[in-house]
Amino acid sequence: MIISLLMSSAPAFCLQYECRSPDSSVLVRVQIGKSLTYSVFLDGIPVISKSSMSMLFRDGAFPGAHPEVVSSAITSVSNLIRPVVPEKQAVIINEYNQLVLEFGNHIDLVFRVYNNGAAYRFRTDLKEDLYIEEEHAVMRFAGPAHAYLPFEESFFSHNERSYTYTGLDTVSAGYLVSLPVLIETKNAYVILCESALYDYPGMWMQTEKGNTLSARFARYPLKEEMKKNSDRSMPVTEYAPYIARTRGKRSFPWRILGMARNEKELLLNQLVYILAKENRLADTRWIKPGKVAWDWWNANNITGVDFKSGINTETYKHYIDFASQYGIEYIILDEGWYTLGDVLDVVPEMDIEELVRYGNEKHVNVILWVVWKTLEDRLDEALAQYEKWGIAGIKVDFMQRDDQKMVRYYWNIAEKAAKHHLLVDFHGAYKPAGLRRAFPNVMTREGVKGLEHNKWSRDITPEHNLLLPFIRMVPGPMDYTPGAMDNAQPENFAIRFTRPMSMTTRAHQLAMYIVYESPLQMLADSPSQYRAEHECTAFIASVPTTWDETVVIDASIGDFCVLARRRGDSWFVGAMNDEHARNVRIGLSFLDEGTYSGAIIEDGINAHRNASDFNHENGFFSKNDTIDIHLAPGGGWAGRFEPGGNGSDEK
Repeated sequence: MIISLLMSSAPAFCLQYECRSPDSSVLVRVQIGKSLTYSVFLDGIPVISKSSMSMLFRDGAFPGAHPEVVSSAITSVSNLIRPVVPEKQAVIINEYNQLVLEFGNHIDLVFRVYNNGAAYRFRTDLKEDLYIEEEHAVMRFAGPAHAYLPFEESFFSHNERSYTYTGLDTVSAGYLVSLPVLIETKNAYVILCESALYDYPGMWMQTEKGNTLSARFARYPLKEEMKKNSDRSMPVTEYAPYIARTRGKRSFPWRILGMARNEKELLLNQLVYILAKENRLADTRWIKPGKVAWDWWNANNITGVDFKSGINTETYKHYIDFASQYGIEYIILDEGWYTLGDVLDVVPEMDIEELVRYGNEKHVNVILWVVWKTLEDRLDEALAQYEKWGIAGIKVDFMQRDDQKMVRYYWNIAEKAAKHHLLVDFHGAYKPAGLRRAFPNVMTREGVKGLEHNKWSRDITPEHNLLLPFIRMVPGPMDYTPGAMDNAQPENFAIRFTRPMSMTTRAHQLAMYIVYESPLQMLADSPSQYRAEHECTAFIASVPTTWDETVVIDASIGDFCVLARRRGDSWFVGAMNDEHARNVRIGLSFLDEGTYSGAIIEDGINAHRNASDFNHENGFFSKNDTIDIHLAPGGGWAGRFEPGGNGSDEK
């Protein structure tokens, strides 16, 4: 057991405690003298230097001046976690060493040290409720560092941001950024996240001088006011003088420093899931991941039918027919199916019970979009009615906050939805912070600048798409909503709200279904577009939304990413590229022995001009083969490998 606990008196009157990762590569050093600080090292090189953390309660601060440790202990844990909904892999190795420092005021400080990072949290054992006026978390990076920062204007935000790459010592102090944040140091990539966020506000960061970030939290809302003529935007108008009021006996959220020596390691980090509260659902057999035919992005642009498309029963039966044809598990009814302001007032043109009945005949389930506050107003009644109708899930939208009250709302929705056997997709949401492990019916969430922004901006560049796997996707699934069938190079891209397109190639869009993680994965375009592109749609339909194993073949932040993922005996490989054409070699050594049939969709020879150009090939492959691929600007490559067979992707 590779653990070290060091207590020394150097410098004078300073106690020092050390805890190493199981492989000894990550070291946390805690120094306690006049104050409490910690440092983190990777391979003996400092990453975080003498940083501090504290909590300010109504009746005093912890740890305060000259804190006293009354006991300390190190334990070692090694076990396996089998997620109900396996996003990256079916079995997660959970191996760490833990240092617990007990102070004489019924407060503990806990560090866990993993081979790929470290985390800490506070624990309290007090009888009375706590008023937490502030929590301080300063992270001072050792030496020059660069950061990918999602700048925010305020705590009222969808958390849908572009990332700005900047020197951490050159950015001005005082800027607010949301999590996750990726920091690039001399010898490590560090992803800042949190987990076990429960009955507490979410953590944000603020830029400071000297390669430093410090935590910021929204205060508890005393008054909220719906914006005029809105059913959804409800900012806080008055805050309490504290960030949280909570039980005195509890564990607080984990503050996570995920660490990687290279970009490839970032893509496999699962500390947010590992550190989350454990599953609370006894029966999870009803939880079914899958793909979803989505209506809102494509504005119901359906052609070749004998009815007027729109928010009506005929249109959504058409979606069900399409989903059934390709084995897609769900359709979603987005905005318009109910009268805004009342989630039980179905518009006359829609017959929900008939759609559910028709969907059951075709083995397609229905998910309903709802505005969060409108749902809250009739929550118990609405969820009971949805279950009675036979609805499979809800997409809850426009929360735009993560103060303590709103975090409680997320947990309440997750728990009550589970009682009614409803899946949950959060939009207008904060980043993943562990809820999906406690309630695995929470399948995915937004909190990402995704494909919808193509309807009104030029922000969704290939480079942006290549930043997301290394930053936003690390803490958990993201409902980016891929699948555009109208594709363009940047010079040909046009902003069109009701006839949107992507600023990538077709193959890039298909590769997203392999690279991007979302157990409820949307198909953003219209049934008419997908039927006109059968080869691509059949491939998308064949891609699972959960995985038994993930292998990173090659990757570079913001440049390209090549992943191989396994479900059962089948392997899928996805490659995504930025604005610069490049050649990539894919080795198939991850395959088992024997012959595999392969179905491949790649950039066409003219994809650099017409981004919708693609090439579809079938062939036979083995683990000894390598494939040389050419990625067009904004390009992609997607392959499916099945043991034996003939390589065909026909349904």
